[in-house]
Amino acid sequence: MTQPPTHPTPPAGGPPPAAGGGFAPPAGPTPQGYAVPQQPGPYPVPAQPGPYAGLPAYPPPAPGAPPRPGFPPLSPGGQPLASFGDRLLAVLLDGLVLGAASLVLMVPAVIAFFALVVPDLTATAPDGTPESDPFLDLLLPLLALDAAIFLLAFALSYVYQVEMMFRTGQTVGKRVLKLRVVPLDPAGALNRTMAAKRWAASQVAGTVVPGFSYLDGLWQLWDKPWQQCLHDKFAGTVVVKVAP
Repeated sequence: MTQPPTHPTPPAGGPPPAAGGGFAPPAGPTPQGYAVPQQPGPYPVPAQPGPYAGLPAYPPPAPGAPPRPGFPPLSPGGQPLASFGDRLLAVLLDGLVLGAASLVLMVPAVIAFFALVVPDLTATAPDGTPESDPFLDLLLPLLALDAAIFLLAFALSYVYQVEMMFRTGQTVGKRVLKLRVVPLDPAGALNRTMAAKRWAASQVAGTVVPGFSYLDGLWQLWDKPWQQCLHDKFAGTVVVKVAP
């Protein structure tokens, strides 16, 4: 007597359905014209190596190429350029920090000035005539105090904008707004000379030339392609957005 086959014979209509109630895909190649398009997935932004770790490394556009839709304006190193609003807020925050530091040093100096100078101005001789000379006892010390305050403000600005900033490319305001100063040349590194040039162009020239500070800050709005301010151009730097 013939033994029945161990495995059931597949039905004539094709292979059985897959487990779970689905249907098995047809055997053989997919018919021409019916290939399922590959769905695009998320494209992670690689991290920038080296001293710019943490910066997104987008591929920079070719020289002279128009801006690509959906991509932020990029620096020569492929980092997103900082916006005008972010840079303005960073400058305002840095101004508050410098103002607070200046007050800590200047208020005691002003108090000492009035404590030492004003009593001499009210001194009188036995006949009732004032003993002090307003020019020597008031005007000259006041001019000296103004000069000391001016020099102290410049010294604080230099230490803050140069000595503290060039090591990391960030001040307190830039750190809060996630900004960083980097060289325009991607192969270079930010140094003290670049930071000093930025400070000299923005602070010194802004103090000497009337209206230069406004022109310097607004220059970013029409500068292409790197959105630099005038002090950036003088120092060879750009300001980029740091990855959060």
